[in-house]
Amino acid sequence: MKIEMISFGKIAEFISNQNIDVDGIADTDAFKQYLENQFPALKSMKYKLALNKNIVQENTTINNNATIAIMPPFSGG
Repeated sequence: MKIEMISFGKIAEFISNQNIDVDGIADTDAFKQYLENQFPALKSMKYKLALNKNIVQENTTINNNATIAIMPPFSGG
């Protein structure tokens, strides 16, 4: 399965590969586990995922050619 990753803030400093091809990742929980195994610094950070421009609130199925944004905490006004 092909996934395009977009990372922001401090996360973008250590995730340089923006396109990955992985097998066995069917949902966002498995993707988070994959990310934390590949990039151990994420384990100590708070971050959110957005799947195809929608912020993920619960475990969600990932389809081929998905775009996943990895975002650190943010605030705004």
